[in-house]
Amino acid sequence: MADTGEAEFDIAARMAQVVGEQPRVEPLGSEALDPVAVEMVRRIRASAGASDVDQLPEYMRTVIKHPELFRCNMDMGNTLFNGKLPKRERELAILRIAWLMRAPFEWGQHVIIAKRLGFSSEEIDRARRGTAAGGWSEHEAAILSGVEELIADTSISDQTWNTLAKSWDEQQLIEFPMMVGQYVSTAYVQNALKVRMETGNPGLSLG
Repeated sequence: MADTGEAEFDIAARMAQVVGEQPRVEPLGSEALDPVAVEMVRRIRASAGASDVDQLPEYMRTVIKHPELFRCNMDMGNTLFNGKLPKRERELAILRIAWLMRAPFEWGQHVIIAKRLGFSSEEIDRARRGTAAGGWSEHEAAILSGVEELIADTSISDQTWNTLAKSWDEQQLIEFPMMVGQYVSTAYVQNALKVRMETGNPGLSLG
């Protein structure tokens, strides 16, 4: 059974649990990064519409301590961020993923990205509540259902799949569960490593 509710929890307690004053793995200093890694980070930040592409986020300076995983992860992230799914539809899904994962860093960063794409505060609030919020188009509701079902049941129901297939082609249908898995995995890493929040990241607040 998919979790279609707001996934209510104590925001302050969750922030205290997974955002430590000290991260579990200290990030590298910017001066320690090789030029290939720096350029990879710049490309990803540019594709996300970041205003300062030369800023090297602490999360990326942490994961790069495992260079092979970092490069694979960044390649996947870049592919998905510039993939077949429309940007607003992708961000709607990621917002729902981040909230269900109770992931302060991921939620806050994607609130910022969603606002760049024109999401209103009301839309972001409704994304927290997912399909239970109502007011979605049939296709939007199916995107949210797909996220909820994958996280709760590790699959997508025929009803949700068939609704998505009305609007998406085969490549988009393949990409969707891959994208959900990518951002679930990212939330795991950020939460487990207690990655510190970036300046301007609102955490689990509406933003």
